[in-house]
Amino acid sequence: MRIGTSGWTYPEWRGVFYPPGLAQRRELEHLADRLETVELNASFYALQRPGNYLSWVRRTPPGFCFSVKGWRTVTHEHRLVGVQDALAAFFASGVLDLGDKLGPVLWQLPPGLRFDAEVLARFCALLPRTTTAAAELAASREDAPDATTAPAGVEERPLRHAVEVRHRSHENPGLADVLRAHGVALVTADTGGRWPLLQEQTADFSYVRLHGSPELYVSGYDDAALDDWAQRVRAWSAGGWDVFVYFDNTMAGRAPFDALALAQRLGR
Repeated sequence: MRIGTSGWTYPEWRGVFYPPGLAQRRELEHLADRLETVELNASFYALQRPGNYLSWVRRTPPGFCFSVKGWRTVTHEHRLVGVQDALAAFFASGVLDLGDKLGPVLWQLPPGLRFDAEVLARFCALLPRTTTAAAELAASREDAPDATTAPAGVEERPLRHAVEVRHRSHENPGLADVLRAHGVALVTADTGGRWPLLQEQTADFSYVRLHGSPELYVSGYDDAALDDWAQRVRAWSAGGWDVFVYFDNTMAGRAPFDALALAQRLGR
């Protein structure tokens, strides 16, 4: 079980979770001293540089884990279609430099993208299942002006993927069938009812995103809600799944405190 937050650079956290006067460059270290994992979301908005990933590795303790949010060019611009080149660019940008601190890759689908079993299956089939396969995919892109070349000498490790859906058409039994066939996790996302809350387990790990309820990205979780989520996480863990939980209710500064409270309930 790993409990963390979605990102760590938020003005609302300063002087509240982060002590007054703490330099912004030290915020990741402050978080990593208290939680076991964080979800990288800068990688969603733009390709990062290897130096960024290497810096994040250096600034966190052994055993820390980064989940990485997949590039929105794949999910929101191309909408999962014709994305091999974009996937290659993403994995060539330095993701693999996280080494043994690399956790699952999250693919967040746009709210307007309807369920299409064939499109989703083709996308899942493209996803590399090991770090060496990801390096080979990265190296397959000849023209990469906005990304680095694939890192050499990548140590082979399993590479996990999770998909978060945001359209009601995904409330379809076929969704779990597709993801399970490819070993891709279906994200359990609490969004205050705005998007589907799906809890079916489709891979060897669980991926949970708690966005806030009832107000998306803002509302905190009270004791009863945290007790409820702790019970679910324990059940998934007891069922043999690794569990990753990220609080994305970041806008009012609640995420790190809710993460700490859930971690405490789980004995982390």
